[in-house]
Amino acid sequence: MVPELIGFSIRIQRTEPNFAYICLGEAQLMLEEYHSSGWKIANLVRPLGCGVNFQIEVDNVEKIFNRVVENDITLYRALTDNFYSIGQEKACQREFLIQDPEGYLLRFSQYIE
Repeated sequence: MVPELIGFSIRIQRTEPNFAYICLGEAQLMLEEYHSSGWKIANLVRPLGCGVNFQIEVDNVEKIFNRVVENDITLYRALTDNFYSIGQEKACQREFLIQDPEGYLLRFSQYIE
């Protein structure tokens, strides 16, 4: 998956090891390829992202969703409106999810009034 297809801009990119600092609106992610001198907190077992999802709040989720579909990126969950309880209130988020090659789920969401 190429970050630019979704709308991320690349702030920093380097090799040896592969590293990218990418941004989409206020969301910032630092991605680093596994390497022997990297930060290791436990043995790595694939899929690495099991149990993790990153929510990335955006201003126009449908625009990003359309870009994903146009570029044949496999959806983990299609665009849908979900309601979540926040204390005594209910909030609606329009969201979809994709899975990166390491198994991490990326949830792109937009709050709906």
